Amino acid sequence: MGDNKIIGKVPFMMVLFFLVLSCFPATVQPSINTAVQLMAGFGPSIVLPLTGNVYPRGYFELSLRIGNPPKSFTFEIDTGSDLTWVQCDADCEGCSLPKHELYKPGKAYVPFDDPLCAEIGNPGSDDPKKICSFNVTYVDGSTSGYLVRDIFTLRPDKGSTSGSSTLTFGCGNKIQSYTGEPLETAGILGLSKSVVSIPSQLRAVRETQNVIGHCLSGKSGGFLFIGNDPVPSSGVTWVPMLKKKQYYASGPADLFFDGTDIKLSHVLFDSGSTYTLFPSTIYGAILSLLSKDLIGKKLVQVPFEQDGTLPVCWRGIEPFKSQSDVKRYFKTFTLRFTKDAGLQLPPETYLVISEHGNACLGILNGTVYGVEYNLLGAISMLDKMLIYDNEKGRIGWTSGDCFPPISRTEPFSAML
Repeated sequence: MGDNKIIGKVPFMMVLFFLVLSCFPATVQPSINTAVQLMAGFGPSIVLPLTGNVYPRGYFELSLRIGNPPKSFTFEIDTGSDLTWVQCDADCEGCSLPKHELYKPGKAYVPFDDPLCAEIGNPGSDDPKKICSFNVTYVDGSTSGYLVRDIFTLRPDKGSTSGSSTLTFGCGNKIQSYTGEPLETAGILGLSKSVVSIPSQLRAVRETQNVIGHCLSGKSGGFLFIGNDPVPSSGVTWVPMLKKKQYYASGPADLFFDGTDIKLSHVLFDSGSTYTLFPSTIYGAILSLLSKDLIGKKLVQVPFEQDGTLPVCWRGIEPFKSQSDVKRYFKTFTLRFTKDAGLQLPPETYLVISEHGNACLGILNGTVYGVEYNLLGAISMLDKMLIYDNEKGRIGWTSGDCFPPISRTEPFSAML
C-alpha cells in the first residue's frame, strides 16, 4: 500500500485505511516474558519520547537521528503507514524545511530489483542501474521520491548492545499540498505490519521483536516503543489481530452507550489519524444517542461557521475550560469485543475543547471522507498503552500514565 496511502486534514492530519474482513474471539492473556526475547537473540527494546497532542497539534511526533555523523529529524508516528520517508535534499520540490535542514541522501539509493522495492508496489526491472521510486498519495497532497538506505541511531544511550541500524526508507523530493498547508514534521514514521515498515526491518535483522506500542498522553507527549520489554506482565486486554493485511485491525465489536449498543464490523487502530471515524449510518446513530442524552443539560449545538474546529460542537452556559467541565455533561462509550474485552472511551477520548471554549466531537462521519469502515484514531487512544504484537498476532491495551519508562527494560506501570 506504499503508493495508495491516504491521509488528510479535517482540519488535522488523518490517516485512512482499507478494511479487511475477518472474525476472531477476544481473550485476555499474559505478555511474553522479557527473558525469552533476550535469549532468542533479539536486542533490547527501543523506547522513544513523543511530543504533540490531539488538539491543537493534531499529531504526535518523535526525533530520530539518521546518517553518519547523525542528524536529527522529526517524524509523525503512524501505525497506518508502511513506508518511512523524510524530506530530502535532492532537487526537492515543495519541501517545507529549509534546505540546510533537509536529509542529504548521498549515494545509498536502493536498486529497482531490491525485494523491498516490490513491497511498495514497484515491478521488477532488468536495468541494474535503475533506482527504486515511490509515490504516496494523500487526501491533502502527495509525496514521491526514491528509496535509500542509511544508518538510524536508535539507542544513543550508553550501555546499549547496538546503537544503530541500517534501514531502508524514502527520500521524498516531490511534496505537493492540496490545501496549501506545509508539512510540519520532516517526515512520516511508518509502523504498519508491512515488511517495509521500520519495526519489520528491525525484526528481519533480529534487532528487536516485532512488537510496537505507544502511550499518547491526554496532556501532551507520551512514548513509543519497539520490542517487548515495556509490555506489562499482567493487566493487558488482548484481542486477535486480523491476519494477512498490513494494517492493525480487530474483529467485530459492539459500541455501547447508556444501555444501547451499536453493532460494528471490524475496527482499525490508527495512531496517525487524529480523530475516530465511522461510516455515516453508525456515525448518525452515535450522534443521535449523544443528542438524546444531552436533552435538558443546557448545551446548545454550535453551527460550524461559529467555531470551525470540528463539524459538531456544543456550547455551555459558560465556556468549557477543561475536560473536567465536560465530564458533567457527557457519558462514557464502551467498545466491547467480547464479554471480557472492552475498551473504555470516556469523554476526553472523543471530545476536544476548542479555543472558543466549546466541546467538539472528535468522532467524524467517515463516509464524507470516503471511509466506509470503523477507524479508531489517536483521540480514542489517549492515556492508554496500545500494543501491536506482531509476533503473536494480537492487539492489546491497558490504562496508565504515559511517562516513558526509566529504562528500555522497565515494564509499563499499568493502572489496574
